[in-house]
Amino acid sequence: MLKASFDKRKCRVRIAIARKSRGKFRLSVFRSNKNIYAQIIDDAKGVTLAAASTKNKSFKGPVGVNVKAAAEVGKLIALSALEKGIKEVVFDRGGRIYHGRVKALADAAREHGLKF
Repeated sequence: MLKASFDKRKCRVRIAIARKSRGKFRLSVFRSNKNIYAQIIDDAKGVTLAAASTKNKSFKGPVGVNVKAAAEVGKLIALSALEKGIKEVVFDRGGRIYHGRVKALADAAREHGLKF
């Protein structure tokens, strides 16, 4: 039952993002129990333009799954996007509530130059 409601929420979020994202890239966040991942995706071409996670070799943040690690991933994805000339994205929280690690990642990405 829980999985079905999560999938419904994820579809609702994805539909709302598709309406807003005409011509913009999507910042997709996936949160697992051990790691957090962020990707900037071009949906028109179906290509990942930039990615960052707690599993990257370049990740020098705190060990474990916490808000500080998520903020560091947000910083990495923002810097990676700015290197590639991406300044504006649409935030896809992946059906998760905008709270805790997801919010920390988004706030850190905003602080380092991404607009959404």
